Amino acid sequence: MSYLDQNHLNELRKDIKFSETLSGHPLNYHSTWGLFSPREIDEGTRLFLKHIKVNPDDDCFDLGCGYGPIGLTLAKLAPQGQTLMVDKDFMAVDFSNKNAQINHINNAQAMLSNGFQHIDRAQQFDLIASNVPAKVGKEMMSLMLHDARQRLRPEGRLYLVTINGLRQYMKRNLNDIFGNYKKLKQGAKYTVHLALK
Repeated sequence: MSYLDQNHLNELRKDIKFSETLSGHPLNYHSTWGLFSPREIDEGTRLFLKHIKVNPDDDCFDLGCGYGPIGLTLAKLAPQGQTLMVDKDFMAVDFSNKNAQINHINNAQAMLSNGFQHIDRAQQFDLIASNVPAKVGKEMMSLMLHDARQRLRPEGRLYLVTINGLRQYMKRNLNDIFGNYKKLKQGAKYTVHLALK
């Protein structure tokens, strides 16, 4: 391998760094290749954060946090609450915690979990948010939605953003599991959904 190739590889191994303002909060992000949308905030997350309502004392849960754009924004919007971010990818958890530190966000932490599987069963939340991966699979989706309902406090909110192709599926399943459903926004590619406990 030539010297130039090695230099190029070393560059690729460095953290990807960028800044972005979401919901009025400018944050600095570090990410890496292999994580979802590593160089910029994806369109679904942008749409999502324009349509969710967060109270200052909400305890929030970010399901499938990636490097943390949703969870860290929730933590900024709910400074009197605690935000827990989870992902099944250890690199995502690593970068979420790193980004919390970089931005001096002390009320957010990330941990490794497959959905709610590794979260203390007694822990309850006011708001659960997820940018749902398109290929999550029906079984995992079913577990996620049922577990989310169990983990929400009374009158808690579940906010989801999905590709438009999952819109009817979400409407049907949220109505089944929560007994209610609201489409908050449908964009060109993504839909933001809400269900209340």
